[in-house]
Amino acid sequence: MRFLLALSLVLLVSACQARPDTWVELKGQRFYVEVVQTEAARQQGLMHRAELPADQGMLFLFERMQPLAFWMKNTLIALDIFYFDDQRRLVSVARNVPPCKSAMCPSYPSAGPGLYTLELNAGSADALGVRRGDELVFGPGIPERGQP
Repeated sequence: MRFLLALSLVLLVSACQARPDTWVELKGQRFYVEVVQTEAARQQGLMHRAELPADQGMLFLFERMQPLAFWMKNTLIALDIFYFDDQRRLVSVARNVPPCKSAMCPSYPSAGPGLYTLELNAGSADALGVRRGDELVFGPGIPERGQP
């Protein structure tokens, strides 16, 4: 009986940590992403997450091209923040952005208007060798724009 209970818990935990099916590719490297489309979900982002697998990230979709800025309030892991325009071309990247637990966290703005933001583990930008203008390829099922 204890074995069945333990097995059930293991299966439940592994299901909760399943890799997303949605993916993007940057510089030929595939990343499985959670797609964030609404304002409420964008505000939550990767807050309170203790880890992010190396092949995963979070893709934020916005309704229109605009200057973008992210902060790391209550984010527990260091990230690289990639900003892309409406052609899915890299506008800029904030590298090795540290976690922030204080009430006053700095923001990390895009160098120009963007429509998409991709968050990956810190060091990803350097490992990939990204440059301004690099294309972000969407896998099937990713909407073109976010929602209010």
